[in-house]
Amino acid sequence: MTTHDWLFVASIVVAIIVATPLLGSYMARVFGDGPAPGDRVFNPVERVIYRVSGVDPEREQRWTVYALSLLAFSVVSVLGLFVLQRVQQWLPLNPNDTKSVPPALAFNTAVSFVTNTNWQNYSGESTMSHFTQMVGLTVQNFVSAAVGLAVAIALIRGLVRRRSATIGNFWVDLTRSIVRILIPLSFVVAIVFVSQGVIQNFHGSTTAHTVQGAAQHIPGGPFASQEAIKELGTNGGGPLNANSAHPFESPNGFTTWLQILALLVIPFSLTYTFGKLVKNTRQGWAVFAAMFVLWIAAAGIAIGFETAGNPELNHVGVTQQATSQQPGGNFEGKEIRFGSAECGLFEGSTTSTSTGAINCQHDSLTPGGGGIALTNIMLGEVSPGGVGSGLYGMLVFALLSVVIARLIIRSSP
Repeated sequence: MTTHDWLFVASIVVAIIVATPLLGSYMARVFGDGPAPGDRVFNPVERVIYRVSGVDPEREQRWTVYALSLLAFSVVSVLGLFVLQRVQQWLPLNPNDTKSVPPALAFNTAVSFVTNTNWQNYSGESTMSHFTQMVGLTVQNFVSAAVGLAVAIALIRGLVRRRSATIGNFWVDLTRSIVRILIPLSFVVAIVFVSQGVIQNFHGSTTAHTVQGAAQHIPGGPFASQEAIKELGTNGGGPLNANSAHPFESPNGFTTWLQILALLVIPFSLTYTFGKLVKNTRQGWAVFAAMFVLWIAAAGIAIGFETAGNPELNHVGVTQQATSQQPGGNFEGKEIRFGSAECGLFEGSTTSTSTGAINCQHDSLTPGGGGIALTNIMLGEVSPGGVGSGLYGMLVFALLSVVIARLIIRSSP
């Protein structure tokens, strides 16, 4: 690894450690019982939303009603996104005259985005119109992450309110997650992306002719806005087929740095939110430490494998020198503007957060680097996991550990 690579990784670590108590404290106040920062700005917006949707923000729900509200919202979201894809050819903001999405693909995509899976088996620039990308997929990027936040907060309330029959109001938690956390953060990140050259327009594809005379179609669209919530919400469903490896989604090293931070900042900060809400920040830091060790170990090992290169290629060549074939590490399937180390860090972060974003081709990783990706897929809900899902996944593990330990102690002679 070069000095630049070490500084790149160190700056991410420092940014996470600094942001965790700041953002974590803010989220604790947002979901707490007292006043929260920005009430003067956000309260009027929320009151309008509650009035239009018929929600009583003062009325809390039992866990059964909370769960049913979540399921009902998810079912309506799946159906709405499915219909939107099926009729997109007749809707506005379709400069490329994109046809409607086939039924099977539309249903697969609807379920994938509503569940925050964001698994894609289509090319975004040639399958989805701008209207579908914005009103359908980007909206689901927001609300699916907000649902994860709501569930995590509901679980914390269930642990704290031992004698209470209610765990909050799903619709209030959903609204506050979007209005007070995801939208402000996404707005700031999107502005920074645009300043760095990430595309944000309503243009259709521009046809360019190469020197050989071939036609090349260069996509246009609202990429920066979707890219911001794609990373912050640990979604991964990118508007372009190459995802964050495409220069229109991530033009340079700084945008990659910001994308990696955006992937990690909310999952890690939620550990501090947990500590504040249970009135024991040491517990929050303990959860943070467990997640952090899993993440940094995976990312570090992946970086090591990718910067070392493929040993079989390194030992084969005309000169028979060990470093003659891959002196900069494994560059197969990678963008030169990022390099092997940044690919390894991105890979370790995106799979640790159960996100589908990539900035290099994972099928071109070294055997060891690919093994880290597969391992993280198994641990991706707790290391640090997705927005909300990482925290409640780790808390469930902790509760199971306590129960199993008590059973072992009781059964011992």
